[in-house]
Amino acid sequence: MKAQRLYKSVAVELLKLIDSGKYNIGDRLPAERDLALEYNVSRPTMREAVIALEIAGRVEVRKGSGVYIIEPKNTDTKSLDLDVGPFELTEARMLIEGEAAGLAATMITDEELEDLATIIARMKAENDAEDGSEIADKDFHMLIARATRNSVVETIIEEVWNLRNKSELTQTMYETVRTGGIRPSIDEHWAIFDALKARDPIAARTAMRTHLSRVIDTMFEATEIEAHEEVKRRVSEDRRRYKQLLQTG
Repeated sequence: MKAQRLYKSVAVELLKLIDSGKYNIGDRLPAERDLALEYNVSRPTMREAVIALEIAGRVEVRKGSGVYIIEPKNTDTKSLDLDVGPFELTEARMLIEGEAAGLAATMITDEELEDLATIIARMKAENDAEDGSEIADKDFHMLIARATRNSVVETIIEEVWNLRNKSELTQTMYETVRTGGIRPSIDEHWAIFDALKARDPIAARTAMRTHLSRVIDTMFEATEIEAHEEVKRRVSEDRRRYKQLLQTG
């Protein structure tokens, strides 16, 4: 039986408290840090739960102020099932794509490197466009997956990208990031390219993990709810979890 997403479990519990009258329309929920401690989950999981409630029309997130209860728009708790969350997914990408980049560094051809350079140029053009397309970003990562010469690795990475694209929760998070004017980092993709060109597995793995760690940081920053300085102080502990991944392998 498929396990329930952790963020959904938390969102359902919060919804029960809202419906029970513990929190009334217009009330502000406790601080994210306090809720995370109360439910014994990470702050990324709590943030995903809050975004799920926002998508379901039960709360309103006010930047720099907090999360407020609003008039119900949808009481169907099934609407909280929004597939995989963005932090969980990106952490998985760090693990899987980091190792894939290390393997690809030993297998990639000169022709594939030329294709990667072309894709980075396309990525820059997409960043400059207004439609927010990130097709080149996926093409870049999938070419590296193919360069591993391992069809299982390629299939897994493609499925992770499919999960990213079909998850409403993850897409909402990425839309917030794009709305803030943040686009895929060209410099970070060139760093991955340089490591692959040097046929250096350790450097390629590190460059990929550094890039995806930066994606996690960006999502934290783009979805901050509390006052900026307070958030910077509070999220450092959670970020260390992801930074540790850079030191493994």
